[in-house]
Amino acid sequence: MAGKDQTVSGMAGRYATALFELARENDAIDAVSADLDRFNVLVAQNPDLDRLIRSPVFGAEEQTRAIGAILERMGLGGISANFLKVVASNRRLFAIGDMIRGFAALAARHRGEVTAQVTVAEKLGDAHLQSIREALKSVSGKDVQIDVRIDPAIIGGLVVKLGSRMVDASLKTKLNSIRHAMKEVH
Repeated sequence: MAGKDQTVSGMAGRYATALFELARENDAIDAVSADLDRFNVLVAQNPDLDRLIRSPVFGAEEQTRAIGAILERMGLGGISANFLKVVASNRRLFAIGDMIRGFAALAARHRGEVTAQVTVAEKLGDAHLQSIREALKSVSGKDVQIDVRIDPAIIGGLVVKLGSRMVDASLKTKLNSIRHAMKEVH
């Protein structure tokens, strides 16, 4: 049901699936997940690294050498490091974010978890996140990981996407509904 909607496809999906199968065979799913999360955080915090990953100007050799040095400084090795080096040497670093999300979806499904995408206008506190997590767990019957996105354009409220289901309780949508209803009255 909701877990089945977390399919990974395309080139990034093939890489994610190959990595997941390798990690599962080596009983290293959690270790690889942690390594990829660390790498993802580093990319998010470092604009130069992000540029290296996304720019077609850098060749495979340059990207592979740079990624190798970065992984060494991070102390990251094993399956995750080898995967990142292969991705770099194949000139596919531009899709690493999608590959990491695909791997995370496969790992979550393997653990019996589902991921909900929650969009809010501003950062939520831990108590609010826990309330949302518990409500979604009662609806889905599974452990729910929450991927929070902040979008001030929704003004207030939240938009929750769990598998193929979506609930839009944003203030922006409610105001648009009122605006539309007011136009029909005239």
